[in-house]
Amino acid sequence: MRIVVTGLSGNLGTALLRRLLADGGHEIVGVVRRPPGDEEPYRQASWVSLDVAQEGATQRLQEVFAGADAVVHLAWGFQPSHVTEYLDRVGVEGTQAVLRAADAAGVGHLVHLSSLGAYSPAPPRSDREHDDGTPVMVDESYPTDGIASLAYSKEKVAAERLLDAYEKAGTGRMVVTRMRPALVVQGAAGSGLLRYGLPPFVPSSVISLVKVVPLPPDLAIQAVHTPDVADAIVRVLQRRAGGAFNLAAEPPLTAARIAAALGARLVPTPRPVLRGLVAATWNLGLQPLDPGWLDLAFLVPLMSSERARRELGWTPGLDAQAALEELLGGMRSSAGTASAPLRPRSVAGELRDLLTRGPISHRRLP
Repeated sequence: MRIVVTGLSGNLGTALLRRLLADGGHEIVGVVRRPPGDEEPYRQASWVSLDVAQEGATQRLQEVFAGADAVVHLAWGFQPSHVTEYLDRVGVEGTQAVLRAADAAGVGHLVHLSSLGAYSPAPPRSDREHDDGTPVMVDESYPTDGIASLAYSKEKVAAERLLDAYEKAGTGRMVVTRMRPALVVQGAAGSGLLRYGLPPFVPSSVISLVKVVPLPPDLAIQAVHTPDVADAIVRVLQRRAGGAFNLAAEPPLTAARIAAALGARLVPTPRPVLRGLVAATWNLGLQPLDPGWLDLAFLVPLMSSERARRELGWTPGLDAQAALEELLGGMRSSAGTASAPLRPRSVAGELRDLLTRGPISHRRLP
């Protein structure tokens, strides 16, 4: 197959490239802002330098998509968290450009990376457990109205509405698939994720020094290993399966499990106190993590991955606790790859970017 992937050099894109190369026989084209160098695995794909949010992206994408059997849309923005108009352009206008270009180019299958963040808040706490005490897990029919306080969530919802409109009134030429994974983690993403959430002057090794974890004890968030999401995408491509697929591994990551993975002691902390601290430091520009991410962690429902298991034969190869421990190991060692989004993190490099380009949370992109 000829497969074009936006965001091929990122966390999930890199894992998907490895998985497609392992299959063999595919022509793989990556559409990214900053094409990677000639290192593995990137040298085995063709690259197009293009920001899906730029003016005229639809026409350029149509040219790139010509002759493609499938398009996988992974490109998304997480920073600058204080410049949401750019994030909206990437997430919403970029998805619209990809959708229009793929349809105009006659592509038969579009796989869009949505998220658990598209889901509406979970039911009231009293309704989150069955009579036997097991948690209520939502399927793909659960409402997707998002978490109002987080730009990322609102953009994922807006992108899904674009897909809804296409499926209702579009040409019908394309099969559309929506992948809705939980938190997607792997060791190689350690530097990239720290770059989004840690001040530039703080070394990655600080993760090894964490001795206490201030979290509300009722926290429970799902995660999934990045290569397992890549495997699910390949299974969807092989079957040309449409619709939505939740992807999450067991067990849910509770506050106690997160503390255990860090080798630290859990300090029960009221949610408003933690959110207030994150919001204050974010507003002051002391750290880049939008407090809306905390809202997402506490409000989203737990997802059932039964449809992916049943229709794709998909089973996570790594449980969520092991995936979290791998991620933390990657953070401690400043793990990364040769691509720009996953480049190894260093204080010197982060301070250089801070001085030349400004803080990541306020950095204006083209």
